[in-house]
Amino acid sequence: MKKNIEKISSYLKVEQLKNDKRVVVFLVCVFIATVLWFLNALEKDYTTTIAYPVRYVSPPNHQFLANTPPEKLDLKVEAHGFTLLRHKLSFAYSPIVLNLSNITRNLESNNGVYFVPTNTLQRRISSQISNEISLQQISPDIIRIALDSLKTKTVKVKADVSVNFKPQFNRKSPVKLEPEVVKITGPASTVDTIRFLQTEKRSFDNVDATINRNIKLLHPETTTLVPQEVLLQIEVEKYTEKQLKLPIQVVNKPADVSIKLFPSELTLNCMVGLSEFDNISAANFRAVIDYSSISDNESRLSVKIATKPSFVEITRYTPESVEYLIETY
Repeated sequence: MKKNIEKISSYLKVEQLKNDKRVVVFLVCVFIATVLWFLNALEKDYTTTIAYPVRYVSPPNHQFLANTPPEKLDLKVEAHGFTLLRHKLSFAYSPIVLNLSNITRNLESNNGVYFVPTNTLQRRISSQISNEISLQQISPDIIRIALDSLKTKTVKVKADVSVNFKPQFNRKSPVKLEPEVVKITGPASTVDTIRFLQTEKRSFDNVDATINRNIKLLHPETTTLVPQEVLLQIEVEKYTEKQLKLPIQVVNKPADVSIKLFPSELTLNCMVGLSEFDNISAANFRAVIDYSSISDNESRLSVKIATKPSFVEITRYTPESVEYLIETY
């Protein structure tokens, strides 16, 4: 066996091929026979599957394609071997064009969703591929087409930001966005569910100066915004402590009852911006106790700060609870 292999190998050496014309003639004959066999095989009809790209065009008026139907269709075809080989070697086919208005015209929709049987598209597709190819079957059996109408509405914008200030600094006023509303356009089914839009989440640390930043808005991928970003404004100023004396008021007290508090006022310490320091007074605050919270086993009532300016930060107040004496008429 080994000797036979070595003998065959010796025949295939270049020098041996040059010296022995019989080997060359044999190889040429084998090559010609192979080519003739291959050409004869290509003369026959074959069945195979070809993946064709698809392009969806012309949705009905004021609508658009809201989903992603198959980008390719598997076509089971029959043709001569030469034709199939030519298509196989081309690697790229012109896409099959499906007119959405035409293929959905006689179909009933379920909230804008159409289920198109591909066997009803056979003539349309056959006319777009080679007339040398016979189309036998299309896969998948159903194409899901979702159509939706465009809608535009105006929605508010909310800031999603967190701010950590340096000691003795704080906001001078509430966070501002410019503009406060934007227009959003997209599928009606999506736009109808949107009540407001948020900015991208941002964090700011050790802040001691006013912030002015353009910031993008978050929105569904199928929608567009005008404008696409807003100006975030956070005014910052230095804060200082202020001390005030407040009378303590009683709420939910019956008209036929008198109540005395000991003490009847409290001392409140708060942090306030320098721009508002002179404008802040006890009238801007309201300290209360709730008469309805009185029970027989309680000798003291908790004091709560019911009203305060939004730009003021209360650091402490004393007392946090008071004794009381009830008198009835």
